[in-house]
Amino acid sequence: MNPFDDLQAVIVDLDGTMVDTLGDFDVALNRVLAALRLAPVGRAFIGRTVGKGSEHLIRRTLVEVGADARLYDTAWALYQHEYREVNGVHARVYPGVAEGLAKLAARGLKLACLTNKPTAFAQALLHKTGLAGRFGVVFGGDAFERKKPDPMPLLRTCEALGTAPAQTLMVGDSSNDARAARAAGCPVVLVSYGYNHGEPVQSVDADGVVDRLDQLAPPG
Repeated sequence: MNPFDDLQAVIVDLDGTMVDTLGDFDVALNRVLAALRLAPVGRAFIGRTVGKGSEHLIRRTLVEVGADARLYDTAWALYQHEYREVNGVHARVYPGVAEGLAKLAARGLKLACLTNKPTAFAQALLHKTGLAGRFGVVFGGDAFERKKPDPMPLLRTCEALGTAPAQTLMVGDSSNDARAARAAGCPVVLVSYGYNHGEPVQSVDADGVVDRLDQLAPPG
């Protein structure tokens, strides 16, 4: 199928799709572990683990370092503080993202950002990277009762945009985004450079894979 047939809107993921945030995760998470006198984790582990929300990241990290699961509440509170301090400091916008969003907007497509990152962190990061002005709506992982890969966030975002799922393209970097899109009835395109839990993105069921976001704009 051509995912641009009758397209009215595009929903774009944030971490691993528009912005490389591994540096922020690395600093914040390892500060938390140091404060708890636990062993540090490496970027490879973080890249495999991000994408399913901060709660998942904290729980998986505690397991990775062999810590007591009862430390979760303390670790979560510390992480909220540390991530707020570094959000956007060690991040970088991927090449082609600003240009790609500009091309999509120039075609009159409505744009939304949908991420499993908490909404406040997502909004702050978009402002710091200069991308905030492109999006009519921004929803984080705490905006709805469930997170991607559940279809609810996509369906609710489509409602906010006033567009049908079949006419709303999801752009992400992982199987989370693809599974949510398929379940919601949205076409989906993935970027080749994201995190995808350490797995090859080409193996994910999607309508296409692009190397840069500015390759996404439909021809004509």
